[in-house]
Amino acid sequence: MSFISSIKGWVGEMQGTLAAKIQLDSQIYRSINNVTIPTPNGTTQIDHVIVSKYGIFVVETKNIKGWIYGEEKQAQWTQVLYGKKYRFQNPLLQNYRHSKAMAEFLGIEHSKIHSVVMFWSDCEFKTPMPSNVLDRGYSAHIKSKEEVLFTDEEVNEIYEAIKTGMLPKGWSTRRQHLNSLKERFSDKATCPKCGGELVLRTGRKGANAGKQFYGCSRFPSCRYVRDVEAKS
Repeated sequence: MSFISSIKGWVGEMQGTLAAKIQLDSQIYRSINNVTIPTPNGTTQIDHVIVSKYGIFVVETKNIKGWIYGEEKQAQWTQVLYGKKYRFQNPLLQNYRHSKAMAEFLGIEHSKIHSVVMFWSDCEFKTPMPSNVLDRGYSAHIKSKEEVLFTDEEVNEIYEAIKTGMLPKGWSTRRQHLNSLKERFSDKATCPKCGGELVLRTGRKGANAGKQFYGCSRFPSCRYVRDVEAKS
């Protein structure tokens, strides 16, 4: 990750922190930013975690400008800026791993975690997005979840478990996480998203019909794919 990318990510995280503090009642929504937790195959870093009786919100922030194209199950999305196209990882898939890791870390049901992707910069979605992918209405979306999933005591326990179990903030943890990412994505046989086995498959529909690719053995719960050339 470049220095510029790190700065952009930090800006997005700070915007999310500010919005949460201004518009969310701290007595109900307890926020922690920049959470790095250990996983069976390394670490995972989460921009924001908001703990409440209405569930745990795992938030991925993006500071990407321009036109944004993407579909829920695509491995990569596209940014168009000043006539140029740039690919970036599907943040929904990225945050799926984050939410699964948090559920395993806390020992709770994954259904009690809400995934939220927030684009803070000046961008425009050019394809329909799921309701949890936002470019506005961040706090309103969080407040829209009204089903009570945890008691007040459980909220306190979860919050303290995250605070005490997360890795300490700082460059040492950041470096450890970057090394974990490098190792995970260089592993040719293991899914970098969930740790499952990558298996050879053949596309059956559309433009990819007949084309071979490696997919996660845990499909459909994990939809990570990799080109054959990238694995060999």
